[in-house]
Amino acid sequence: MTLSARNIFFRGGMVFAALSLVLVAIGGYFAYSVFPLSIGEAAMRSEGIIQKLVESFAEPSAHVPFWSIVGAVAYSLISIILIHYFFEKTQSPEILFIGFFVISLTFEFARIVIPLRMVFQFSPVFMIVASRVLIFGRYFGLFSLFAASVYAAGLDAQKQQTFLIMLILAALVIALNVPIDTLIWDSTFTVKSSYRSMFSVIEAGILAITLVSFLISAYTRGSKSYLFITVGILLVFAGRNILINSDTWITPIPGLLSLALGTWFVCSRLHSEYLWL
Repeated sequence: MTLSARNIFFRGGMVFAALSLVLVAIGGYFAYSVFPLSIGEAAMRSEGIIQKLVESFAEPSAHVPFWSIVGAVAYSLISIILIHYFFEKTQSPEILFIGFFVISLTFEFARIVIPLRMVFQFSPVFMIVASRVLIFGRYFGLFSLFAASVYAAGLDAQKQQTFLIMLILAALVIALNVPIDTLIWDSTFTVKSSYRSMFSVIEAGILAITLVSFLISAYTRGSKSYLFITVGILLVFAGRNILINSDTWITPIPGLLSLALGTWFVCSRLHSEYLWL
């Protein structure tokens, strides 16, 4: 993929993130008063890598899910702007998919639909669509990080468009076929979907393969930058998981900091690696 085509994707991501942030702000304005009701009707707590540690002593807060959505979308907007600025004229096959991961956090805006439905009483179809949009965004983001790792490991950069289509189709297949129950949601405004345990295993497998691929890149290229990138990817995975599963005030800031720090690790090292090529 050419630099100009890649930068068009990044600019489109900026527009998407900006519009989503506006939609979240408008949704929050209309639905802010029903956040306690939305949490009160949640059937379960959210899941996450540290959620089980905090839920025993911290009750869910009515407003944390909204601010975690704002944080995710704002992170996406700011990060994709910075990536475009620093990589506008720098060729890097990995950064395209890092950018897509960053953009994928914008899809968290779909969670605002649950409290909005309590205000406007629209059809459950909108909740189903929003839930599938959210699932697509989350898996497209995971697959994008995996794609970045295999390109770092040596996959032919000329096949980016084909690989991108494969990632989109894979995320669509999951999003369109997972059974969804619009009557049950958790404490982060996420509608319940089936096969959660199975998909947790899949996510862990994607993480392991992604980290191993970057470590292989560090060895084959003889570059310490990819060791730092591996650490950054681990921080990104952890921060994303913590942020999107936050339902208490304890977790959103650590999650967002881990996500931002990991993204900086990855992008700064990639920029230094490709700057003089």
